[in-house]
Amino acid sequence: MIPIDRGRSSRGAGGFADFDGALDPEDDRRLAELLAFVRRRIAGEYEVDEFGFDAELTDKVLLEIMRPLYRHWFRAETVDVENVPGESGALVVANHSGTIPLDALMLQVALHDDHPDRRALRLLGADLVYQLPLLGHLARKTGHTLACREDADRLLRKGELVGVFPEGFKGVGKPFSERYKLQRFGRGGFVASAIRAGVPIVPCAIVGAEEIYPKIGDLRFLARALGLPYLPITPLFPWFGLLGLVPLPSKWLIGFGEPIRTDEYDPSDADDPMLVFNLTDQVREVIQQQLNELRLRRGHAFPPFL
Repeated sequence: MIPIDRGRSSRGAGGFADFDGALDPEDDRRLAELLAFVRRRIAGEYEVDEFGFDAELTDKVLLEIMRPLYRHWFRAETVDVENVPGESGALVVANHSGTIPLDALMLQVALHDDHPDRRALRLLGADLVYQLPLLGHLARKTGHTLACREDADRLLRKGELVGVFPEGFKGVGKPFSERYKLQRFGRGGFVASAIRAGVPIVPCAIVGAEEIYPKIGDLRFLARALGLPYLPITPLFPWFGLLGLVPLPSKWLIGFGEPIRTDEYDPSDADDPMLVFNLTDQVREVIQQQLNELRLRRGHAFPPFL
């Protein structure tokens, strides 16, 4: 027989208690925090800003749910995250991909958890998000807002870190054969907002999202009937039902480029279409170069689990 040391704690069936049934200090602390959180929510003792952002709910619920995906499933790493300002306002401009926009949520986790100043990212979302009652409400609670000039300008002038995906649905819904090829960036409204606020633009490249749901087809008729921009066919969906919604465990790298200054311009320059177009094109070229470099750095999309 193997002697058992009764002084050591066991995390067997219960996962929390030791042999005498007592919680260890770490689990006791977490339980106390959870109960305090629930009590505050029931009592209404929490704050939201003018956009509906609930910082505590985002940190304690949304990001807590996303962290296992970020840390263990995608094994995400950030590159040059210090290029993102620590306190002042800035506009993070990233490529968009993945069929389902998990890249936006992973970017939120990256900047909150891996940035030295744990920055909250305020994402600008498409109209479709806010046309869905439950999703629209949840999006605002977790820091997202409508991708419009007024909201973007107000957030940037308040010193917030704002995130935008200029490719929109063209990027997130593109076929797997066009992976890591940036789509058109629209009219450059994000550049105009940065100029008006005098904040830097931080180019961001996300490598890994392209492989989580490889889009090989599109159920266009059904998508139109449901009012969706597309309804993808992937190697696993819809053939495997709900199992086909599990993202493939690709390796992610999220890189942040050198900030592009806009405080050298006069706010009125935001109305100069040629200047805005040229700066938009510059940001797009920088992100495309970042994507190419990070893909080489990452190597295979599905390295062995360590």
